[in-house]
Amino acid sequence: MTHFTSMPTLADFSETIMAATPSQISSDPTLGGRLELSKHGAISRIYAPFETINKNARLVICGITPGRRQAIDALLEAHRQLSAGVDVIAAAKAAKATASFAGSMRPNIAAMLDFIKLPEKFGLTNSATLFNTASDLVHYTSASRFPTFIGQDNYTGSSPALKRLLQNHSQIYDALADEAAALPKAIWIPLGRKVAAALQLLVDRGHIDESRVLSGLPHASGANGERIAYFLGRKARELLSSKTNPAIIDAGRANAISVVAGFSA
Repeated sequence: MTHFTSMPTLADFSETIMAATPSQISSDPTLGGRLELSKHGAISRIYAPFETINKNARLVICGITPGRRQAIDALLEAHRQLSAGVDVIAAAKAAKATASFAGSMRPNIAAMLDFIKLPEKFGLTNSATLFNTASDLVHYTSASRFPTFIGQDNYTGSSPALKRLLQNHSQIYDALADEAAALPKAIWIPLGRKVAAALQLLVDRGHIDESRVLSGLPHASGANGERIAYFLGRKARELLSSKTNPAIIDAGRANAISVVAGFSA
């Protein structure tokens, strides 16, 4: 494990990543622990190229942490870019663009942003373009910037709570605070209540203006499908399982719609 006094970047790990094969990256994104950044009890963080900040962004989509799938995708793309002779800055940017919210999360995010009518505020045909042709408008990030795990499992924002994780680990908090400082005029979109609570910590400490936080969306994970379906009106209230609290989703939806309706892009 390497200890850093500043935020780690792809330049710090490019040789390690280049020395690995794609199959090694896919089977073990820690590369035998060589990409491990920190370990506190069961909580560990590994490096994957998610450090790039789009300082021109007008929107920030913020999740909990990149998961194993996103870590592998980012590392594979960094490996491909570096193998093609691309410089580390451009390679890191390409890796993050490829991997951020990869999988089912992108269509879920796009569907929810379309539902609350965000695209029309930016002259977009739909929110899916935020992941391709309109990516210059958005900064993708997570409350814990680098992939974070509990044992072998993706960290889901619980045990410890995401807000407490930020309070207890200054490196994680400082990274998010640095992003907020770099994007003072952007609208922040937390995915789920855990991320909203984490961002409230930054609001309380003066890093983010509360009026620039668009909360109310459920987390976009595919495992959260029922809550997303209810948010989008695709599943009736009476058909919900006991694990879903419709009152919370109703309140979040109403808040998100209200904030967007009053927003002047």
